[in-house]
Amino acid sequence: MGFSVKRRRLSPVWTTRLIVLALLCVAGVVVLISNRLLTERFTERTRGAAEVRLALYSANLLSELQRNSIVPQLLARDPALIGALNSGDFTQSTARLLSFVDEIGAASLILMDTDGRIVAATNRERLGENQRNQRSFVDAMRSNITTFTVDEREEGGFSFTYSRRVDDSGLALGVVSVGVDLAKLERSWAGISDAVMVLDSTGRAILATEPRWRGRSEEEGVALQEPQDAIERALRGTPDWSALPIEAYLRGAGVLRQEVRVPFQGWRVVSFTTFQSVRERVNSILALEIMGFAILLAGLFWFLSRRSNLAARMFQLESAELRQLNRRLQREIAEREKVEKDLEVAERTVAQTSKLAALGEMSAAVSHELNQPLAAMKTYLAGARLLISRERPDEAVVAVQRIDGLIERMGAITKQLKSYARKGGDSLQPVDVKDAILSSLSMMEPQLRQRQVAISNVLPDHSVMIYADRMRLEQVIINLLRNALDATKTAPEPSIEVLLAQGDVVRLSVRDNGTGIEDLDELFEPFYTTKQAGDGTGLGLAISSGIVSDFGGRLTARNAVKGGAVFEVELPILGSDIEAAE
Repeated sequence: MGFSVKRRRLSPVWTTRLIVLALLCVAGVVVLISNRLLTERFTERTRGAAEVRLALYSANLLSELQRNSIVPQLLARDPALIGALNSGDFTQSTARLLSFVDEIGAASLILMDTDGRIVAATNRERLGENQRNQRSFVDAMRSNITTFTVDEREEGGFSFTYSRRVDDSGLALGVVSVGVDLAKLERSWAGISDAVMVLDSTGRAILATEPRWRGRSEEEGVALQEPQDAIERALRGTPDWSALPIEAYLRGAGVLRQEVRVPFQGWRVVSFTTFQSVRERVNSILALEIMGFAILLAGLFWFLSRRSNLAARMFQLESAELRQLNRRLQREIAEREKVEKDLEVAERTVAQTSKLAALGEMSAAVSHELNQPLAAMKTYLAGARLLISRERPDEAVVAVQRIDGLIERMGAITKQLKSYARKGGDSLQPVDVKDAILSSLSMMEPQLRQRQVAISNVLPDHSVMIYADRMRLEQVIINLLRNALDATKTAPEPSIEVLLAQGDVVRLSVRDNGTGIEDLDELFEPFYTTKQAGDGTGLGLAISSGIVSDFGGRLTARNAVKGGAVFEVELPILGSDIEAAE
């Protein structure tokens, strides 16, 4: 007895429904995965672009401050202004300042007498004003260096002023002030989608693209929102795409927050970037995907509903239209990819421009540092040539090995030049000052031996750790040793003493028995040197002072009681509050 089993076949209607359901499931999965991946990709790209713009903001701000910082020093030495303060005749002083202001690009130039009265100014309406109680005047009269002050204006905003005392033969004659026009930076930032604020060391906003932020802290400024009802505020404050890394809320909307420190009096630059461009780009691609699935679904319905021979021709016509539409979509996608590539090229160009600017600033320093290993190599080469001529190859090999070490050091210096544009807090690491001193003495050994200089060092038995960059710390030590070596040229019994002590701070002292220092006030000024032409550029101590300041310390100099000069480097020990030391 046999049984026959009949298999039930699905009807065409149910087959169509299952195919459509499967296609919709695939479309949903693809859209969700694409949304997350594309959102992460475009968010990182937006973050990178924001970091590049923030670096440019910081560089422009620092460049404007540095460009104006040297002006008071130059004006304080102007013979015409000094003569006017001595004689009391200021008829030509205002015209003199007006002739400078366009070339300098400063906001204003002011000349004041010892009573604080404005005797010459690029703004003639301010003539006769008394600035005796202004902080810029008081700080300048009390100091022999250029001072910088930030004052809040009555009409809103802040004024930024460099001031310096005008001296003649040790007698104070008045004060010259230079107003720094940082408002133009605000205007240039206002044309960009980012919201930007500059905070001083107290956390107060002194520059901002939002006028209401000035004079407030970051928390107070961000808390200011435009009037809106509770429902709108709740909707804008809720991120609808979890892939976006909401770091702050601005006017109820999630934004990307970026911050960078400006190496000037503890200032910081903070930017807020919206995610609107990310959503627009992601949504455009998702729209294309959905459109593609919609077209696919339409084609499926068309295919399942047209099975007769008569519908074959219609299918061909529709296929031609679909191919044309696909080509159009491919062209649009190709155009979008081209725009994205152009944007990447522009971002790389901006980054390269910033690096080249930093490399230009370091070129003088690196050329100065390379002279030291080159001089040592010359000495080792001469010694190796003499040892070979005397048939002492083993000792010559040692000299050649030292030359190889110097070549590696020169390579390290040039490598530092390449990485200078990326310099920041991340490049600092724990460094043993004792090892750095011994390495520097080894570098200077040929010059010391050739000059027959007695070198003595007092170093602790244990390691002395600080937070710094090993290569740049050795540059400072070698600069101090070389200056001491040059200072003892005329000494009958030249000697150099190196002392290292650790207490609340790390103190490194380099003493010599040379002629001492004539002008302590201008010692650390760029291009100031007492050496003959061709023997020095006047950059060594200025560069060393800047490096020590970057480490959170300070470099000072004084004349010893028994003759000679003493240079002292004070640095915070590892584990101390470096930020407070800065």
